[in-house]
Amino acid sequence: MTAIKTLLMATVAVVSIATPVLAQDMDVIRIGLLGGENEADRLADTQCLIDKLPAALGVKEVQLFPAADYDGVVQGLLGGTLDIAGLGASAYAKVYIADPKAVEPFLTNVQTDGSTGYYAIGLAKKDSGITTITEAKGKRLGYADPDSTSGYLVPLTALPAVLGEKPDTFFASTDFGGGHENLVLGLLDDKFDVVTTWGSGVGEFSEGYTSGNIRSMVDKGMLDMEDVVEVWRSPLIPNGPLVYRSNLDQAMKDKIVKFYSELPTTDYECFRSIENGDFKSYTPVTVDFYMPIIEARKAAIGG
Repeated sequence: MTAIKTLLMATVAVVSIATPVLAQDMDVIRIGLLGGENEADRLADTQCLIDKLPAALGVKEVQLFPAADYDGVVQGLLGGTLDIAGLGASAYAKVYIADPKAVEPFLTNVQTDGSTGYYAIGLAKKDSGITTITEAKGKRLGYADPDSTSGYLVPLTALPAVLGEKPDTFFASTDFGGGHENLVLGLLDDKFDVVTTWGSGVGEFSEGYTSGNIRSMVDKGMLDMEDVVEVWRSPLIPNGPLVYRSNLDQAMKDKIVKFYSELPTTDYECFRSIENGDFKSYTPVTVDFYMPIIEARKAAIGG
């Protein structure tokens, strides 16, 4: 166990999905953290919420649940064992399809160029000789997670128009890499020939763009952009929402919205840390913003 994780685990109770929570128990707020990078980094990136949220929300404690994968947070929200989470659009769609009344989206982030979207980015190793995804026929494609928007749903539905056939037949194999970070590491370790991860598409490719998994890995020294090339970019994807449990009382919802809405101004470094890169601000969203993704998921995956 790393020193940072030991420190965090001393102050942060990581809750089990199986632990019941009463809807009106407001001594504790539980936040779900999506899988995608290692647990210690996720806890370190969100430590500022532990420091700030109790006073802002008037609760005694804020607890973090770093799920092993996207579905851990999805099930926590559906089961009422989590109060707040940041989700990708497809993960939110999964919650909505299962129970439209379980959670409410309230904010999403705004890119530095003012857009409210990001891109699925196809990467290959530079020394592979692959420069476009159509040159990867018969190669190995890696997806991030079954509930990832950029790492599965969008490539699954958008790539056929580019490839002329479904990815399952175009590529020799398709498999999941265990989250975005592990997926890119798998590419670097030659487990995949092409992978689908995410980035803002804003700024310089050489820096990993302004935000997203690519930028996060560059910032942590895990990825050198000189080693990879971008071989595909999706249409713009709606930025994922911050959500809270629908049955929280309205006063608590208002406090949550106020805290997150003001965070980019009151503490930009905290905002940047929890959002994995540079963004301009948050902006309000409703379920309508995600209906295209909800319908796409219903058609392509089902639940």
